[in-house]
Amino acid sequence: MLLEGKVALITGAARGIGKASALVLAREGADVGVADVLPEVEETAREVAALGRSSAFALFDVADPAQVAEGVGRIRDELGDIQILVNNAGVVTNIARLTKMTHEAWQREISINLSGAFNLIKEVIGPMIDRKWGRIINISSGAAAGGLHKQIGYAASKAGLLGMTKTVTLEHARDGITCNAILPGLIGTELANMMPEEIRDRAKAMIPARRMGETEEVGHLIAFLASDKAAYINGAEIRLDGGMGLNLGTLGSRKEIKEMDQ
Repeated sequence: MLLEGKVALITGAARGIGKASALVLAREGADVGVADVLPEVEETAREVAALGRSSAFALFDVADPAQVAEGVGRIRDELGDIQILVNNAGVVTNIARLTKMTHEAWQREISINLSGAFNLIKEVIGPMIDRKWGRIINISSGAAAGGLHKQIGYAASKAGLLGMTKTVTLEHARDGITCNAILPGLIGTELANMMPEEIRDRAKAMIPARRMGETEEVGHLIAFLASDKAAYINGAEIRLDGGMGLNLGTLGSRKEIKEMDQ
């Protein structure tokens, strides 16, 4: 197992990529703390425990530093110092053109998707430095590189994660800490599967692999990056998108996108 004896914390773990990744890390030997604002995260913790690993959960808003400190402290008390942090929590449903997006919606999205990751890193990195070992994986998005129609807040916040990832590497690689970003493309989460079939088909037609990714595929990449086998991968931006990134530069002008906006 890749992660025997390690303690991981995954945010946004009530469902989707976060939940699937928690179970993958548990199967690889890690004890896993899970956090979310949704109470369903307790079920994720139970499923981790059913795999024979220690688990703990906490309900908190990653945008609130005080809640982060309290929630991480609770998980640390049950599992020990966090050695692997996966910043997965994020808002994906703030849909509006720039001219119609409110300042409140913009600020909320930045506070969760970007400041939330900062808050978590600040909370867990001290013991990583002392231990001279740590893994931080930030879940960004292909939108960070190519933008995303009607989701300026999402694209900007996910792009900000890339700058954060590189800066953590520059400051803490010498401490035995790696910090990498994963840029998923279209992944078959609950929200993605709720999209109208016509839109899903159009999206898949833009992906060279002609399919959506599976949540477990993100989890397997996280597990590798969290392992000693990936110790020299640092500050990297890794696409996990079936080749969709090759098309991102032209997505904004595609006929399909224009039709969807009408």
